[in-house]
Amino acid sequence: MVVDFGGQYAHLIARRVRELGFYAEVVPHDYLGPGDVSSAGALVLSGGPSSVLEEGAPRLDRSLLELALKEGKPVL
Repeated sequence: MVVDFGGQYAHLIARRVRELGFYAEVVPHDYLGPGDVSSAGALVLSGGPSSVLEEGAPRLDRSLLELALKEGKPVL
């Protein structure tokens, strides 16, 4: 699953993953929920135009990241 933070490359990343023979879908960062994380084989976080240091920059909910790691999902 490619988590889109507003960048222009999320769909290209998903296409490359598919070309490698894996299922991939693009999900907006603010749409992602625990069920999505549990059903995904891996998470690829695709950056956006905001700096991670900017006030109000989009962020992945920490509990979702912890869930992915607890379940042994690769996170890139």
